Amino acid sequence: MANDIAKLQKLIDINDNIVFFGGAGVSTESGIPDFRSQDGLYNQKYDFPPETILSHTFFMNKPEEFYRFYQEKMLCDTAKPNAAHLKLAQLEQAGKLKAVITQNIDNLHQMAGSKKVLELHGSVYRNYCMKCGKFYGFAHMKNVKGVPVCECGGMIKPDVVLYEEGLNNDVLRESVHAISNANVLIIGGTSLAVYPAAGLIDYFHGEHLVVLNKAPTPRDRYASLLIKEPIGRVFSQIMI
Repeated sequence: MANDIAKLQKLIDINDNIVFFGGAGVSTESGIPDFRSQDGLYNQKYDFPPETILSHTFFMNKPEEFYRFYQEKMLCDTAKPNAAHLKLAQLEQAGKLKAVITQNIDNLHQMAGSKKVLELHGSVYRNYCMKCGKFYGFAHMKNVKGVPVCECGGMIKPDVVLYEEGLNNDVLRESVHAISNANVLIIGGTSLAVYPAAGLIDYFHGEHLVVLNKAPTPRDRYASLLIKEPIGRVFSQIMI
């Protein structure tokens, strides 16, 4: 692993146009479960599979069941940024990192200090009334009982992309621009199994593709550097 860390360190040292593309594995070291690992949400038992519960149809038809799962499993207010989040924020401050593109909805990159964060799947820290558009924060959604309802009577919806919903076009456009202009793209903590997010990697035409993921990904064979170690452990050894 030391040799791989040295290679990553050299890439970071000599480049100042780096983009990071991350998934659930970035946050597992902060105590937030991912979906597809052995202990992930897809391998836990509920009356309905998580991918069904987290769909637009289920949200509209069974909001009580949706919010029971959502509050228990998706609203984690005890998680703190780990070494990966913190190092990425430092790389941005040092002028090395141009953007963090994340599939996560946990706000940990922002908590760590990152400014340019493109949230492909939204955030649990933003919630809106479906009727009048009034904003509600994380604490309100965490503490409310049952289905959250606005003072106008409308149901409140998390600003997260559910299955069957499209990604935000502005976020997609910015992500494509960042990836297509990057010289180094670091993919971390993602199986690259969720589309259309995973398809954004196709826009990378830079010199160095780095993949940091414990499990294999479809992009491993294209990587100039492949590290199969916990991402926080890797980034904790990077010097700026």
